[in-house]
Amino acid sequence: MYKSRNKSKPFLLNLLLFFLPLKVIKRVSESEKRVRWEREKRVVRMEILYEDAVVISQGEKPGEPTLITVNCPDKAGLCCDLCRVILLFGLSICKGDGQTDGKWCYIVFWVVGKPSTRWNLLKQRLLEVCPSYFSTSEIDYYKPENQQPRPPDVFLLMFWCSCDYEGLLHDVTEVLCELELTIKRVKVSTTPDGRVMDLFYITDTRELLGTKMRQEETIHCLKNVLGKALISCEIELAGPEFTACSQGSSFLPSAITEDMFSLELPNKHRSGFLAPNPVSITVDNGLSPSHTLVQIFCKDHKGLLYDITRTLKDYNIQIPYGRFFASRKGNCEMDLFLIQADGKKIVDPNKQNALCSRLRMELLRPLRLAVASRGPDTELLVANPVELSGRGRPLVFYDITLALKNLNTPIFSVEIGRHMIHDREWEVYRILLDEGDGLPVSRNKIEEGVRKILMGWE
Repeated sequence: MYKSRNKSKPFLLNLLLFFLPLKVIKRVSESEKRVRWEREKRVVRMEILYEDAVVISQGEKPGEPTLITVNCPDKAGLCCDLCRVILLFGLSICKGDGQTDGKWCYIVFWVVGKPSTRWNLLKQRLLEVCPSYFSTSEIDYYKPENQQPRPPDVFLLMFWCSCDYEGLLHDVTEVLCELELTIKRVKVSTTPDGRVMDLFYITDTRELLGTKMRQEETIHCLKNVLGKALISCEIELAGPEFTACSQGSSFLPSAITEDMFSLELPNKHRSGFLAPNPVSITVDNGLSPSHTLVQIFCKDHKGLLYDITRTLKDYNIQIPYGRFFASRKGNCEMDLFLIQADGKKIVDPNKQNALCSRLRMELLRPLRLAVASRGPDTELLVANPVELSGRGRPLVFYDITLALKNLNTPIFSVEIGRHMIHDREWEVYRILLDEGDGLPVSRNKIEEGVRKILMGWE
C-alpha cells in the first residue's frame, strides 16, 4: 500500500504536468493565430488598396488631364472626401463620372495638375479616405466595434522674426502646406519695434510632429525660407490655450455679418460679389423610376465639385450616379441622380426647394468676403462654411496670403476662429492690414484680387 501510494503521486503529478502545457500551448496558438490573422488582413488590405482602389494615369501628351480612377467600397460622403483631397493638392477637376450600387463604387476624375504635384502622395491621401475591403465583407472577426478615429494632436508652432516683409506669412504657409501640416488657427502680431511673433496651431497629416526628427525637419524648412530674419522657433504640444484661441474674437461687426452670412441671395447681383453668370438648377422625377435627377449649369470655380458634394453630404443625400463636365470657357454641366438616406426619391416639394436653394447659394457664394474698417485700420474678412464633420475648406489661408503678397499688401495681424452664425458653423479669417505708409492699392482692388485667387478665376 505504501508503495502504491508513492507511485500514484508521481503519476498524478505527471498527469498534471502533461495537461498544463496543453493549455499554455493552446493559448499561445490562439494568440499566434490572431497575430497571423491581423498580419494577413493588413497584407490583403494593402494589396487591395494599393493595386486596385486608386489608379492615377498621366496624360499621354503634354497638357492633357491626368486620370484618377477610384474603385472601392462605398460610404456616405465618399465623393466629397475625395474632392476635398484633390482640392487640397491644388488640382482642378475638369471632368468627372461615377456610379455606385450602395456597396461598391467606381469614380473617375480628370484633373489638371501642376508640374510640382506629388502624385504618389496624392494617391496615398486618396487611399486613406477610401473604405477598406473588410468594411463590406463578412470577415469582421476581431474587428473593433464602433471604433472612432482619434482626433489628431494639435501642436503650437511659435517663432519670432526680427522684421516683417511682404509675403512672409505666405512663405511660411507654403512651407507648412508642403510638409502636410494643416493650419487650424493662426495668431500673428507685430510689435512696435517691428518684430513679428507668429503662433500657428497645426496638426500633422503624417502624425509625426511629436517626434524630434519631424520637428527638426519643420524648423529646418522654415529657416531655409526665413533666413536670418528668424530669431527663434519652437514646437510643442498645444495646451488649453488652443481652445481659447479657437473660439476667435467674440465680436464681429454686425453691419458686415448680416450681409456676409445671410442665407438669402440678394435681389441684385453686385459686381464681383456673386458669380457673374446665373446658376440654373432643375429637378426631374419623371426620367428615372427610382432616382431624382438634378441638373446644374453654372460658372466654374475652384472647388466647385467639392462645394456640391459637401452640401449633399451635409443633407445626407446619396449620389448613385453622376457626371460632371467643365468647358474651357469656364462653364459647367452636371447631372446628378440622387436618393435620400432611406433609398427613396426626393418627392417632397419643400425638400426639393430647400436643396435647390442651398445648392444655388453654395455655387454663387461658396466663400464670403468683405473689406471693412476696423477703427482707423482696414480689415479683410473671409469666411467659409464648415462641414458637419467639422472640417473646413482647405487652402483658404494659403490663397488669402498669396493674393495679398501679389498685391504687395502687408499684414499686421491675423485671427482665425470658428463662429456659430444662423445655426451654422463658419470658419472666419480676420486679417488686419498694415497701413503704415498707406495701402498700396484701394480696398476694392484688395477685395477683387483676393476673390479671384480664392475662386480660381486667374
